[in-house]
Amino acid sequence: MALSTTYLLRTMAREEFRLYSRLFGGWRFALFPVFVAAVAAGTAAFFALANADTGLLIAGLHLVVAVLGLQVGTVGLVGRDALDDLLGETTLLLFSARTLPVEPKRLLVAFLVKDVGYYAVFFLLPLTVGLGPLVVMADVPLARLPLLFATSVGMFAVGVTASFALVGIHTRSRAVSLGTVVVTIAALLYDGSTVLAFTPYGLLSNIGAVTVISSLLLPFALGVLGIVTFQFERRTPSRTAVNRFTTLHRKLGATDEQGLLTKSLLDVVRSSGGLWKIVFSQGLVFAVLAVLLAFLPDVVPVRPEPGLTIASVLALGSFTTYNWLCQFDDPAFYLRYPVSLAAVFRAKLLGFCVLALPAGFAFLALGGIVFGTGSMLVGIAVFAPLCLYVFGITAYVAGLEPNELLFDTPVFAGFTIAMMLVLIPLVVAAIAFQLRPTAISLGSVGYASLAGLVGLGLYRRAAPRWEQKARNGQ
Repeated sequence: MALSTTYLLRTMAREEFRLYSRLFGGWRFALFPVFVAAVAAGTAAFFALANADTGLLIAGLHLVVAVLGLQVGTVGLVGRDALDDLLGETTLLLFSARTLPVEPKRLLVAFLVKDVGYYAVFFLLPLTVGLGPLVVMADVPLARLPLLFATSVGMFAVGVTASFALVGIHTRSRAVSLGTVVVTIAALLYDGSTVLAFTPYGLLSNIGAVTVISSLLLPFALGVLGIVTFQFERRTPSRTAVNRFTTLHRKLGATDEQGLLTKSLLDVVRSSGGLWKIVFSQGLVFAVLAVLLAFLPDVVPVRPEPGLTIASVLALGSFTTYNWLCQFDDPAFYLRYPVSLAAVFRAKLLGFCVLALPAGFAFLALGGIVFGTGSMLVGIAVFAPLCLYVFGITAYVAGLEPNELLFDTPVFAGFTIAMMLVLIPLVVAAIAFQLRPTAISLGSVGYASLAGLVGLGLYRRAAPRWEQKARNGQ
């Protein structure tokens, strides 16, 4: 007898809560939505004091939520790896399709729906509650908050299902998936307001039968498209295979004597999406920034210089590259071998530089084409040291398991504060750039360089810290 989708959803939701509450402790996990609400409230109060246009501010919020959904929707890539048991010692419930009477697509759909519910409760709901200052300071009706929650969940679901559908199409044809992205972007650029009118965001301006039906059908249709097109790799294992490890290891030479860098790079390449997921993650960040920079003068009376802004946020977005590099790792695995964690973190740093820096510099070059050179050269100068800072902070606070530990509220709060300590001064510098371009350029490069040195110091301390924790069983 096949397991029902309802049963799978209940089981996955229960195990998700049990995992994080036991991993971090009940109160540390419970404080996560409280922290999100506090950050959202502070941000909303800041924009209200700056007399920002609340309509465009809410539109920006929905854009960010949709992009977050696009990121989460790449679960199709992780799910594909899990179904083929490629996640090292981590065996997800998805792999049980080989042993339990349940179809793999049903497992993947349940996993996707569970993720939407999880983010709706633990992220989007507190995010909406955090908009409370707009009710007091910007005349947003209190009764509008429930609608904002519904539309944000809807846009998040659209992002998740759109990404999942794109992954599904990609498993059939890369050319078609690329064409789909091009057509979608062209439609948004040609008449974005009409396209958005049929999404959940359209409910904010018109609650009618057409918008309600289209808002419900759009994520459902995209989800169905993803399910229909998603193709699982169930190839019969070949008796022979190209020895990519030896080939790459030889090319790296003395840079990678123990093969740790080779392993890290091949872990990214062999997982679904390959190196393209690095470009995709950075591309999403760049696309959001491009839209925000284009419309920001309509929200607040100032416009930050694109170079510093794009470089700073792209550097913070390189955190996802660290995630991909560590997706198969844990300290206990390496402690079985005559390998020091210092060597492992060194390999991760080199892999991070190999993957994150070229993609980031490519998008900075694209930014120069779109927005002009201006401060873009300054952005190029600050990007690399800021990436080193992000790597050092992440390695120190999250070790080799960033996806898990950043749901620990104190760790997530520390990580967020550390990122803001660098981002906020550079954004302020970007806003004031036109007043004293030379001084601000030199100051920004100096500040980013100092941050890079801090990141380097934390990187050196990360290995002893996590090795001690691993030996203590923490």
